[in-house]
Amino acid sequence: MNILYLHSHDTGRYVQPYGHAVPTPAVQRLAEEGILFRQAFNASPTCSPSRACLLTGQYAHTNGMLGLAHRGFGLAHPEQHLAAYLSSQGYLSVLAGMQHEARDPRSLGYQQVLEMPNRAARSVAPAAARFLESNPQQPFFLSVGFEETHRVFHESGPAEDPRYSLVPPLFPDTPAIRQDMANFKASARVMDEGYALVLDALERSGLAANTLVICTTDHGLAFPDMKCNLNQHGMGVLLILRGPGEFTGGRVIDALVSQVDLFPTICEAAGLPAPDWLQGVSLMPLVRGEAQEVREAVYGEINFHCVYEPTRSARTARWNYIRRFEVYPHVPLPDTDASPTKDAWVQAGWLEQQPAAEQLYDLAFDPLERNNLAASPAHQDVLQAMRARLADWMAETDDPLLRGPILPPQGAELNPWDAESAEDRNYIVGK
Repeated sequence: MNILYLHSHDTGRYVQPYGHAVPTPAVQRLAEEGILFRQAFNASPTCSPSRACLLTGQYAHTNGMLGLAHRGFGLAHPEQHLAAYLSSQGYLSVLAGMQHEARDPRSLGYQQVLEMPNRAARSVAPAAARFLESNPQQPFFLSVGFEETHRVFHESGPAEDPRYSLVPPLFPDTPAIRQDMANFKASARVMDEGYALVLDALERSGLAANTLVICTTDHGLAFPDMKCNLNQHGMGVLLILRGPGEFTGGRVIDALVSQVDLFPTICEAAGLPAPDWLQGVSLMPLVRGEAQEVREAVYGEINFHCVYEPTRSARTARWNYIRRFEVYPHVPLPDTDASPTKDAWVQAGWLEQQPAAEQLYDLAFDPLERNNLAASPAHQDVLQAMRARLADWMAETDDPLLRGPILPPQGAELNPWDAESAEDRNYIVGK
């Protein structure tokens, strides 16, 4: 069985098959032919750690990817990357475009790195299509990564008229934010056009019937309180699987799943031994219809993005509990991408709001996670139970945060927490 891994940047679940007014017909077709997971979450809503968790089957504090690869962070064991593992099992591992787990993708086990001028969909997709149509050695693992929908967004066109764009429910409906969302939709359109090109090449090559397609993203949108946050807006991701066997039928699965579960799922689906370092669980019981759930909770963490922001979370079907281990007077601005929406929040007084050390959200009555119940007398039993659940996970996975603050590796580049933006080059450098 071949594996085609399609991944975008900063897309969350803002695509057509999740009900959003963001036309993505190729992703919609993939969902209608495969299986869509409605409650899929990453394990760390920041770029390199999220991808590393998916591709090692381990949580970030275990695999060592505590921050951004281009700022000096890296995997403790690159040989545990999915590309390296599949290469050891006789697969041809090929990279087209975006990866964010190492400065040199060959250190991750990729045997071929396709040439292209940049990581934009309009460059990456044709290169990936050419590979698929070249009668490639089988089995293969082809990672196809687009920089879309990362900022800077594409400019909106006639199909994304800002007058008729709906902004995410966290933000006021203003002309500037409508335009910001319209530009996101334009980036999603370009992303989807790239996916269509790759999927059409897969069909023409005759490889589709024997290829498991995995379509996902790293984390939520590059808007305030989304990317780099342990709520559904940051951790919620699209996840669609299509392929041979049971990966068909246009089915929707509502069980909680984590991206750390994809590595063991691939192993079971492909008939490969699951390596002993995996911390996720296979999704195959859900795929085969043998179980309604495979886990009671999903867990998330942030260590470093542009700033040291140690935070952990435990999410069940009903509750989300978040704990900050470092509480700053206001949100660290470098961990939110520059945008008109960020400017609007800052101008409205965002920096006057101090983040809470603990947060508890009732997802039945507060699915947007805006009403923090951690101080509510009526919810202290739930708070204690969720605290215990998170503490158990941290202990079971030997989270270094239990032993005190985590230090960045030597040479890692970080912003001061009170810097105005990620572009402020007055770095704190790890020693």
